[in-house]
Amino acid sequence: MPASHRRRPPIAAGCALTALIAAISSPAWADPAPSYAELLARLDQTPVAAEALALEDAAEARVRQARVRPNPTLALEAENVLGSGPFSGFGNSETTLSVTQNLELWGRRSARIDVARAEAGAAMVRRDLAIVEAAGRLALTYAEAEAAQRRAELADESLSLTIEDARAALLLVEEGREPLLRGIQGESEAAAARAAADEARAERDAAFARLSAIAMLPISVTAIQVSLLDQTPLASRDQSDRPPAVRVAEAERAAAERRIDVERTQARPDISATIGVRRFEAEDATAFTFGVSLPLPLFDRNRGNIDAAQAEFRAADARLAGARQDARADRAAAEARLAASVSRVRAADAGVSSAEEAYRLSRIGFEAGRISQLELRVTRTALVAARAAAVDARLARVRAEIDLARQDGRAPFEGTQ
Repeated sequence: MPASHRRRPPIAAGCALTALIAAISSPAWADPAPSYAELLARLDQTPVAAEALALEDAAEARVRQARVRPNPTLALEAENVLGSGPFSGFGNSETTLSVTQNLELWGRRSARIDVARAEAGAAMVRRDLAIVEAAGRLALTYAEAEAAQRRAELADESLSLTIEDARAALLLVEEGREPLLRGIQGESEAAAARAAADEARAERDAAFARLSAIAMLPISVTAIQVSLLDQTPLASRDQSDRPPAVRVAEAERAAAERRIDVERTQARPDISATIGVRRFEAEDATAFTFGVSLPLPLFDRNRGNIDAAQAEFRAADARLAGARQDARADRAAAEARLAASVSRVRAADAGVSSAEEAYRLSRIGFEAGRISQLELRVTRTALVAARAAAVDARLARVRAEIDLARQDGRAPFEGTQ
């Protein structure tokens, strides 16, 4: 008996075993994830949004505190007591009860309130930016999880096609139309396809775990049913040159400018007024006392802090200028990438259709013996690559939409759900 006939059963058994393992490893159940729109609706429950809201509340509390005037100082002073001679007791004592109040002249209080308000405005804009970035991160994680799911499905489909091609090759080997080498190559390709499918499933499970963590889902999802990759982005509605990053820089610049005024008021004398009542025990009389106190600006005129505040303002001004330049460049780049990704998706879909037809015809020709196994393998590889390219093109479109949404100060795909 020829050697080829003696070795056929192990090859066929290997292919059958590969198909059986692939079928067993496929998930028999799925716990679908909420849609992107549902996850976006509860974005305020995420730690990032909660942190931004808490920081905004803290800034508002500082505004309320800045409006409060300083507390008065109550003082009790006794003189000419517990000494010697006529001052041995309290008979000749002079006791003064006084209240001292800081007057906060030279606009100290208004400057303090203004800087607190400016910092609260900056905190509010930072909150908006944090929520926009959190929405972008959620959209990217959701899209990556969906892309990983599709890649796993493509890997399983590629494994099935490879096994079918290997079985067809075995039939030709049995008929003597192909050498035994073709059957061995088919078995090797099936084993490699199974390894690729296992790796794709592992990547899919990892992507699902990341999505569950970022979306704060109580149970890890095992499937995505509502597609985000197939969502078509709307045209940009906001053509403003003030994206959230620029507004944050503007708010920080305004706060830095207000801090200069605060430091300038600190350089002026801090005047306090005192009013009190004094009791003279020896004369059995009472009198009022009045006083004003202020430090002499001989050594400390707060010049260092004023210079530091001015330098910080110049730094904030430079950051604002850089943010505006970056915003213009980022918007132009995001719009170009989005337009290119939309065209890429159309081209990828056309490529998938052509690759499917090419593989169908090559499979018919291979079974009829008109083309070789090598040609069939090439068309199958091209089909798998075309479908993977279509997934990558859609993921690139999502990334471009996220970049443009960040410039618009909105959530990605807002209004397209």
